Amino acid sequence: MSNPNSPSPDRLPHEKGFHVSWDQLHRDSRALAWRLDRHGPGEGGAWRAVVAVTRGGMAPACIVARELDIRVVDCIAVKSYDHQTQADAMVLKAPDAELMRDGDGVIVVDDLVDTGRTLEVVRGLYPKAHFATVYAKPKGRGIVDTFITEVSQDTWIFFPWDMALQYVEPFRGQG
Repeated sequence: MSNPNSPSPDRLPHEKGFHVSWDQLHRDSRALAWRLDRHGPGEGGAWRAVVAVTRGGMAPACIVARELDIRVVDCIAVKSYDHQTQADAMVLKAPDAELMRDGDGVIVVDDLVDTGRTLEVVRGLYPKAHFATVYAKPKGRGIVDTFITEVSQDTWIFFPWDMALQYVEPFRGQG
């Protein structure tokens, strides 16, 4: 099975692409924090910790933790892709078990929920955690509790860590 975030073979990536700059990711991650603020299960809606899903969730998780003044940050590494082929998801590194327990009071943050396979694995381990992503696609939207922007299933999201500045030929070629 091919990567569901990859463009279809009959369409060039930029034709259905959603380009996210560092500035946009920062704004959207702050918006995610604002949406989560005072909605935790603790006193005054406090959260105990933030757990980033590596690798894409790390930058948004850091921003959420900063904005919500959460000092306890950990990560979970889940592998669900081999290059551009989807595989069975497996946990490569789990967060601290004592911290996590069943997930109550913990925000699990990722950049994107696509099909939901990665987050389904994590939710199975920590059923009471709150799952938040910056971006969501329809197939995975039901597995996430909070997100900021929804894009269509066939949209390819270009994250800033996947891009480099370089010259690009005009779409219609040279004049």
